[in-house]
Amino acid sequence: MSTRRSPSRPSLRPERTEVLRLPDGRELWLRPVQPADAAPIAGAFELLTEDEVRRRYLHPVKALSPDYLQTLVHPVPGQTFAVVAAEPLPPGEALVGALARLNRDPGCDSAEFAILVSHFVSGQGLGVALMRRLVEWAEAHGIRRIWGDVLDENTAMIALALAMGFQREMSPESPNLLRITLDLAPPKRLPRR
Repeated sequence: MSTRRSPSRPSLRPERTEVLRLPDGRELWLRPVQPADAAPIAGAFELLTEDEVRRRYLHPVKALSPDYLQTLVHPVPGQTFAVVAAEPLPPGEALVGALARLNRDPGCDSAEFAILVSHFVSGQGLGVALMRRLVEWAEAHGIRRIWGDVLDENTAMIALALAMGFQREMSPESPNLLRITLDLAPPKRLPRR
């Protein structure tokens, strides 16, 4: 997958839009979620397999509630961040093939992540691209640890996390869950003069 950065945005801003060329030749935009993405996200959810939904939500979910969708597409500045991999069309018109979000834990310098990549675009490196964007946002907002609970059978997510330096341990929530965590480097401090 090659990445071309949008010329109108600085290259190190997590809120930028990147053009991703997938190995299969398709082009997607990796960009922050927008309010207009609510309907395309709901529509894409209906195309997911039961297994994809269970691996992301850890239990069966029939549909995304309107309240959940509104929370997802209206991130709270400095507290939540969501990014999508979508067709190169305006928000609201673009099909959304993958989504990642990060929610800061209340009063802490840690945040929970979640990633969902549809089978329509899986195996194309999107999980790594989404996770890198979440890490960039976390670092830019003073978050020192990101974590997520993953079903122990979700070998693709576990392999991605381990390849990116995450550690794994049994989740306190359930014996069939792993908690994967990534400690981020503290910010570099400039020497005092």
